[in-house]
Amino acid sequence: MRQATRRARRAGAALAAAVAWAGLAVGATGCSGSGLDGALGKPPRPADAIRVTPGDGDKDVRAGERLEVRVPDGRLESVRVVRSQDAQEAEVPGRIGADRTTWRPVDDGPLALAAEYTVDAVALDGHGRRTARHTTFKTFVPDERFIGYVTPEHRATVGTGMIVSLEFNREVANKKAVQRAVRVTAEPAVEIRPHWFGATRLDFRPERYWKPGTKVTVDLDLRDVRAAPGVYGLQDKTFSFTVGRSQVSLVDAAAHTMEVRRDGELLSTVPITAGAPKTTTYNGKMVVTEMLEVTRMNSRTVGFGGEYDIPDVPHAMRLTTSGTFLHGNYWAPHAPGNTNVSHGCVGLRDVKGGSSRTPAGWFFDRSLIGDVVEVVNSNDKKVAPDNGLGGWNMDWEEWKTGKKAADGKKGDKRPRSGRP
Repeated sequence: MRQATRRARRAGAALAAAVAWAGLAVGATGCSGSGLDGALGKPPRPADAIRVTPGDGDKDVRAGERLEVRVPDGRLESVRVVRSQDAQEAEVPGRIGADRTTWRPVDDGPLALAAEYTVDAVALDGHGRRTARHTTFKTFVPDERFIGYVTPEHRATVGTGMIVSLEFNREVANKKAVQRAVRVTAEPAVEIRPHWFGATRLDFRPERYWKPGTKVTVDLDLRDVRAAPGVYGLQDKTFSFTVGRSQVSLVDAAAHTMEVRRDGELLSTVPITAGAPKTTTYNGKMVVTEMLEVTRMNSRTVGFGGEYDIPDVPHAMRLTTSGTFLHGNYWAPHAPGNTNVSHGCVGLRDVKGGSSRTPAGWFFDRSLIGDVVEVVNSNDKKVAPDNGLGGWNMDWEEWKTGKKAADGKKGDKRPRSGRP
């Protein structure tokens, strides 16, 4: 009986010890937290759980590479991408896909150049374990940048003959990409088409002169656009201008007159002097691009040697890049209306120092940059379409198709200036 009692006690003690050991084992598992991981496997590294393209620490990343955050297992909880460029930070808008395994930018266009991107992402794997990842990469820094100088000036009020002209400071090889990045629109709407002159100039115009009151907007989205190998755009800007009243003046070099029409109505017929027989004035449509109360005209600067140097030419309005001006003339007071004596410019009667009461002063005070001056009946060729804003001398089909104008040699920049 006693032996049976002892055996029972021993069995009870062994059972209690077993239960206690099991309890300790369970307690130890609960405190360490390693038992679940042991059962589910080792958690993946953040770089494996959340995969970011371009890679962490990458440099010289090209604009065409895709920015993407992806999880091979589980789902994304959140993604935040920040771009730092030109000492300014901006969050990159993006969207997590419907299956919550990928994130991409809303604008899936090219990456910004010369920028640093920071990516912060949080994801849950298939077992509910949360992982966070922080990465950075830097994009390619171009050796050369290009910009476009826009004519006319921002917020200007111009004549109806204004042509939007962009002059680039680097030669453009990839013209299609650059052209796509420039948008010219008008209100009221009208068809506006581009035309390239060489590798550095891009002009825009409608088929006919602008309607008075039109507002024109020029959007330059040239930032990081590749114009040529190693040459990328810098600008992301908007320009605008307003078209004022219509004024078109017709110079008849043979009759020595200029008819000035405002909104189609004749304002006045003004006597003029045009180019002399050996230095004739271009025919064709020219646009006022510069207005100077007074300027110096020196024949040496335009290829005529030492024939003249007039320090105070009044009421000068530039018509071509090569030097054709419409200006006041006080040194040959009897020439306007009677004879052609200039070196290619159009002269109006004026006095030394200029006066608003003279024909030249009257016309200057009523003119805008962008007004059209057309010359006819001169013993010369038609002005080249790229000499100043001479694009109106190309018909619409030539302008749209990119063919050269039938008359007027492209690039003809013969010197033209005032005559003493």
